[in-house]
Order: sequence, then structure tokens, then C-alpha cells
Amino acid sequence: MRRLFGSVRARATLGATLVVAVALVAAGAAVLLSLRSNLMGEAGTQAERSARAVAAELAAGTPYDKLSGLDGDIGPVQVLDEDGRLVAVSEDLERIGGTDSDRVKAQGAGRPAGDDEDDSEGSDQALEPGEISAETVFSNGSATVDGDTEDYRYAAVEVETPDRGTLRVYAGAPLAAEHGAVRTALTVMLIGFPLLLGVVAGVTWLVTRRALRPVEGIRREMAAITRSEDLARRVPEPDTHDEIARLASTTNETLAALETSVERQRRFVADASHELRSPIASLRTQLEVAAAHPELLDLDGAVEDTVRLQRLAADLLLLARLDAGERPNDTRVDLAGLAREEAEGRTGVSVEAEPVEVTGSRGQLGRVLANLLDNAQRHARSAVTVSVRREGDRAVVGVADDGDGVPEADRERIFERFVRLDAARSRDDGGAGLGLAIARDVAVRHGGTLTAGRGPAGGALFELRLPLV
Repeated sequence: MRRLFGSVRARATLGATLVVAVALVAAGAAVLLSLRSNLMGEAGTQAERSARAVAAELAAGTPYDKLSGLDGDIGPVQVLDEDGRLVAVSEDLERIGGTDSDRVKAQGAGRPAGDDEDDSEGSDQALEPGEISAETVFSNGSATVDGDTEDYRYAAVEVETPDRGTLRVYAGAPLAAEHGAVRTALTVMLIGFPLLLGVVAGVTWLVTRRALRPVEGIRREMAAITRSEDLARRVPEPDTHDEIARLASTTNETLAALETSVERQRRFVADASHELRSPIASLRTQLEVAAAHPELLDLDGAVEDTVRLQRLAADLLLLARLDAGERPNDTRVDLAGLAREEAEGRTGVSVEAEPVEVTGSRGQLGRVLANLLDNAQRHARSAVTVSVRREGDRAVVGVADDGDGVPEADRERIFERFVRLDAARSRDDGGAGLGLAIARDVAVRHGGTLTAGRGPAGGALFELRLPLV
């Protein structure tokens, strides 16, 4: 049961059914009340018509035993005088309730006026002889006529007679039709409502099943991707242009990004392993030779390989931190002073800088400048120029050399990891191909950009743009 109602289809079906059930109950109650009110009004109109017909005869001076309304055809009738005595009654009346008198025989004294409080409201207007009151008082009760007991709607009117004083006429109309109609309507509702609710539940179940079928397809494909670990697969995208289609599209975009990230990580691990293998193998060889022939130990080469290995490990660690989303510090950094520090002691490097401040990590920004200077010195013929200036709301650091420059087709590829354009260049001279990749990643983490272009001297020009403080 818990698993069933954990389903979206089940919850949607239950919710729709409950809403329709509440609406049907409210509508059914309104219909029954309206039907009962209308039928009760019709019965009251019929009773009033009968009471006024008898009152008209009394106003005309018709004797009690000659009243046409006492034959029992129109329902129970009572006529009371102003003292509350029953002076006329319809034939075959055996019991009555709901009027001012429960008497069913005209002989003998009825209820004297003033013995009990009169429950009905009489007319406040004085009537002229032969006049019938315009006010009608209605009540509900029951009566037994010729052995049949039924509920009645009573109407009471007053009439002023010339010789018998003020008389009150009660006439009843049966409520059997009202009760029957209400019972029939209630029976129809009790039978029809469950059937209608069943239809609503069934239709909702089928509609939600059809609507959620693409979701189930997405779920199955995602489960298959999880089991197979094949990120090249994609979930089906329904041609419906709705929320489910957008969910499938977003899911495929996420899978594509995840595939790219995993593939990038795999290449990174493979390239890192390849780059680490060379200095480790060289260092091991030198150590093994030194162990067998100490006099042949190349100490300078061993130190150089160790330094290369240390630098490569530091580069890999920094890239790992950047990939993990490490955010730079929010400290003020003077780019002009930082550029002069990094250029100090380098041959052929000149600095033209104006004071410019940005926020970020001084260590990481210094690493960017150091990598750009290392790259420029590696390819320059004789001179490297560093410039620091403002451009609008950006600080611009340019590093230009007078070398051969970077071909336009390769100006984006050089920022990929482990990419070296000169394939014949040795790793000892050219590094592992991580410097520019690290520089761009740091620039992006600081909200800036790093691009490659053509310098004034024809060589390469790298421009780092960062937001000012």
C-alpha cells in the first residue's frame, strides 16, 4: 500500500477522485436542497389555494356542513373560531398534528382561547366582514385520513364572516411527492456518484500513465547508463515540447557535460602518468647506476629530474584544486608590483606598468605571470615586454615576445593541458605543457580571461584581463 501511494500516478488519481467526490457531494446537496425547497413551495401553494377556497365560501356565508372543501379530496381541513374551538373539519380525518388544534371532531368544545399560547401568527390588521386576510401562515405536520398517515404542508388564513366572527382555516397539501422526489434523486446520486467516481479514477489513471510514460523511459535509460557506466548513451527525448521533454533535454545535457568531464579526467590522468613516467624513470636509472658505480653518479641530472618532478607534482596539485572549485582569496593585489617581482632577475625582460589593483590570490596570480614569462622567454629571440594598464573597468596585463608567435589556428589549443606545439622539443626544455592551462584556469577563477594573439614585434602576445577592485 505504501509503495502504491508512493507512485505519482496513484497520488494524481487519488487527488482527482477526491476533488471530484467533494464537488459531487456539494452539488448533490445543493440539488437536493433546491428540489426540496421547490417541492415544499409547490405544496405550500396548493395548501394556500385550498385554504383560501374554503375561506371564500365562509366569507360568502356558506354553512359549515355545506363547505365543499370538507369532502377530503383536497387534504385535511380545519376551521377554528376566534375562541379556538373546532367548528368544521374535513371528512374521515382521524388524527392531525401541526395546527393550532389536534381535534378531529367538530362537536364539543375545543381549545378555549387563552388557555395556551397560540403558536401561529394572526393578522395585525382588522378585517371587514367578508374579507379574507392577505397573510398566510405555513407549518409542517402530519395527519391520518381514512387510515392513511402522511406528512402535510399546512396553510392558515383568517376570514371575517358577517355572522360568525373571525375564523381561521387550516388546509393541508400532502408532501408525499416531495419525499418521493427527494428519495429518488438521492437514490440516483448514491448509485451514480460511485460510478462517476470510478470513471474519473480510471480516466485519470490512464491519462497519467500515458503522460508519465516518457518519464519511465528516462528512468529506465538512466538505470541502464548507471549499470553500464556508458556515458555516451542518452535518454529518449519525447516530441511533446512540454516539461518532460525539457527534463529529458536537460538530462542529456548533464550526461554530455559529465561525459566530457570524465573524458577530460581520464586524459588528464593518462597524460599525467605519461609525464611523470619520464622523470621518475630517468631518476631511477641514475640512482641504479649510482648504486652500482658510484663514480658515475650524475648528481646535477638527478637534482634536475627531482626539481622537474616536484614542479610537475605542484602543477598537478594546483590543477586538481582548481578543478575542485577552489575559490581565490579576496585580498588586494597590486599587479604592477607583482609584475616587477616576477620579472626581477630574468634576462631580457622589461616592465612598463601603472598602478592597478585587483582582488584575488596573490600566489595564484603570481603563478600566472611566472608561467607567461617562462613561456615567453622559451620562445623569444631576445626580448620580452610586460605591460600593466587600465582599460575601462578591467586591468590588462600583456606579456609579449619577439619570437615566431603562435599560429592563429593554435591560439586556443595551446591552453589545453599537456599540449606542446613543438612536437620535437624535449620535455627537459619545454616542460609538460601545463603552464598555459594553469594560467587560463586561474584567470577564469578570478573572473577574468586569458587570450593569445600577435604582439607588436611579431611574436606572441598573451593578455590577462581581470576586473578592477
